[in-house]
This record gives sequence, structure tokens and C-alpha cells, in this order.
Amino acid sequence: MNMDSSSSRKIVVVTGASSGIGEATARHLAAAGHHVVLGARRTDRLAVVVKELREASLSVEFAELDVTDRQGVSRFAQTVLEGHGRIDVLVNNAGVMPLAPLSALHVDEWDQMIDVNLRGVLHGIAAVLPSMLERSSGHIVNIASTAALRVDPTASVYCATKYAVRALSEGLRQENGDIRVTVVCPGFTRSELTEQGGTAEAQGAARAATEQIGLPASAIAQAVGYAIAQPSDVDVNEIVVRPTVQR
Repeated sequence: MNMDSSSSRKIVVVTGASSGIGEATARHLAAAGHHVVLGARRTDRLAVVVKELREASLSVEFAELDVTDRQGVSRFAQTVLEGHGRIDVLVNNAGVMPLAPLSALHVDEWDQMIDVNLRGVLHGIAAVLPSMLERSSGHIVNIASTAALRVDPTASVYCATKYAVRALSEGLRQENGDIRVTVVCPGFTRSELTEQGGTAEAQGAARAATEQIGLPASAIAQAVGYAIAQPSDVDVNEIVVRPTVQR
């Protein structure tokens, strides 16, 4: 059986799965019949989600995962490969968004965004790509943002990381004829992204906009599910999902 066909049960890894888009995606894909491995640093929250899904007779498991730790990501992927024989889909979702003007010189937060939003995606790709290439089958879904399509004040570094994710996704797509690559660009989405770091003014403005017009994380999860569900010869390369009123 072709494990990339729309009717197949896939082994799916989701990073940053303890809340927001990652959690919603894990829930959606598990409900669709896939086996989902949730990874995040906050294992207490992962345990709650997994317990709830297992009580609904869904196929899930979890493990601690810090995407900034390259060796840790490699070990995480290797454990999945040893347990299931393959990874069909990687959803690179983990991300941070501490908003602040460049003049605030939040250099540590600049580094954090580069480490999580960009290096974390690269670490995920490095961990799963060899086995996918060996099988000539696999799907890598990178969660970017509408910040990969435009630049806004206070979001310069965040936008830079998301532009980079979009660029490397396209490069990966062009390099491989067997591996499907999808980049999903969410607009304002209700999550925890604006709750940590940045400046109070910038984070507060983002929170207010999200509370007013933000999509539920489930809307993004459905977009991911759509891309994954396509036949193996159909590669949905890019999906942009915005609230209708977002400009």
C-alpha cells in the first residue's frame, strides 16, 4: 500500500504540540485516523492532551522535545522510526513571537526566534529527511505565517525567520521529486504566541487584534489536514489562511 495515499493511516510527528496550532493539528489528525506523535517541552500539557485523545480511542503518543536541541530532535525522530518503522509526515510547528521594535535591542529574543523558528525547522528536516529519501516518500509541513508575506513594525526579526522558513520550504520542494513540501501561512490565530517576551505595547497590540479577529487554531489544523490528505502525486505547496477581515 502507498502510505502517502489519502486513505492511508500515516505516522505523523507534530512539534510544538502542547498548545495552539500544534495541539489543534495533533487533535485533528488523530481524529482523522492517523497515529500522531506529539512533541514539546511542556510534557505535563502533552500528557493531558494525549490522555484525552486516548480516552476517545485515538492513536497518539508523546515525548519531550526541544527543537533548538539538534541532537534531541534527532533522538526523538529515531525513537519514532524505531517504534513505527517510518515517519510519513513532519509538521514543523514550534515557534515563538516576542514582538518589539529593533531599537529595543532585545537581542536575546532575536536569537531565540532564530533558534526556534528557523533552526528548529531545519533540525526537524535534518532528522526526518534521510529516512524519507530512503523510502522515496514523505511529507514535510512547515508552519510559517502571513509574516512570511509582509513585514510589519515590531515584527522585523519574526518576519525574517518566517520569510526564511518559506524560502527553505521552496528550496526543499525543488530539490526532491518524491518528498512533498507544504508551507502553511496563518494570519491572526488565537494561540499563546503573544503571551511571552517582547514589549508590553507591541505584544498588547497583537493580543488585542488576535482577540478581536483571530481564527481558532482548528482552522489552521484543517488546512494542514487538507494538504496531508491529498494523493501522493499532489503536492499542496502553500496555503495562506487569514481571517476574512484581515488586511
